[in-house]
Amino acid sequence: MTTARPSPVSPSAATRPRDPRLDFFRGLGMFIIFIAHLPNNTWTLWIPARFGFSDATEIFVFCSGMASAIAFGKIFDDRGWWMGAARIAHRVWQVYWAHIGLFFVIAAILAAVSASGWVGADYVGQLNLWPFFENAVPNLPALLTLTYVPNYFDILPMYLVILAMLPLVMGIARLGPFYAGAFVVTLWLAAGFGYLDLPAEPWSDRTWFFNPFAWQLVFFTGFAFMIGWLPAPRVDRVLIALAIVIVIATIPFAYFRILGAYPALLEFNRSITPLIDKTHFGILRYVHFLALAYLAWIAAGEHGHRLVAGGAWGKFVAIVRKVGQQSLAVFLTSLVVAQSLAILRDELGRTPLTNALTNCIGFAILIATAYTVAWFKSQPWRRRAKPVASGVKADTQARTINRSTSPAAAE
Repeated sequence: MTTARPSPVSPSAATRPRDPRLDFFRGLGMFIIFIAHLPNNTWTLWIPARFGFSDATEIFVFCSGMASAIAFGKIFDDRGWWMGAARIAHRVWQVYWAHIGLFFVIAAILAAVSASGWVGADYVGQLNLWPFFENAVPNLPALLTLTYVPNYFDILPMYLVILAMLPLVMGIARLGPFYAGAFVVTLWLAAGFGYLDLPAEPWSDRTWFFNPFAWQLVFFTGFAFMIGWLPAPRVDRVLIALAIVIVIATIPFAYFRILGAYPALLEFNRSITPLIDKTHFGILRYVHFLALAYLAWIAAGEHGHRLVAGGAWGKFVAIVRKVGQQSLAVFLTSLVVAQSLAILRDELGRTPLTNALTNCIGFAILIATAYTVAWFKSQPWRRRAKPVASGVKADTQARTINRSTSPAAAE
């Protein structure tokens, strides 16, 4: 008698399937972030940030936490803390140089445009980069040490610091998820009271626009849901109603047209500034985002089954998911493209038509970037070539030999 050995599991079969909800909403966040970073873009009047306290930044950070749980959580479990920390360090290294490269690419574009003399606007000044150009000796080391973080380039540094915190949180979680959660909340509270601000430029007391020790709260919320520290919320009519009330009740205190029409609401909005502060991630931003996230989770259906349908909707979802799957490359591209297209639009004339064309061209570039990066990541050059029929192969070889022995070939 022989003992049958189990068939080996292929890498593709062992890979955890992607969550369509994560990819879809991260992709939507990428499009919204592009709209928000396109200077003087009238389409920003219709992004979620105009109707509530939270915006696409929360989507990006929350989904990054979920993606990190998928990408790194199992390494900590299977290979140990040191190997997990090494994997995080490698990712931090990649994102760090992506940030540095992004800065120099955009700075070079704006410097070239400024030096050309064919534009009238001061695009370098619009990003407040003249202090860097005029006094690079102290500012270049500050850029490399992240003590110089211009506002347009502030999301990736925040993400870097939060990623670097992950091994510490995973180490604390060995005592229990409760202790990890307590640590995360304590950091958020300390940041909210201004104890953990980071310097953003050497020549002033300006601090990072996104305080990473505050924003890590939403990152580790997504991380905790995906890794299993927090249970998935139940589908409950009361919770759904509560979330809808929170989202709708927030609109009068966030929508600029309503605030402009009713001074009392504007005054109230100013009075709750610490609760909606973006730099220190105010608590009402967190509550508003959780309500939106819960409604989006309900709308996507169990396991995101409403995001895998066919037809036109299915094609749209597939494109958005592809963008979400390549979020880092798409994000880097979006910031470069936003500045470049804004310059072109302004020089052609800022009209509703040119603004719409600018947004649509930007969307197309982001989609093309996602599909191109996915193609390269698939490493098509490592796939086996299609087998050639034996008869055709022999005939091809014969013709090759005949050509090689002909007088023309000899010459």
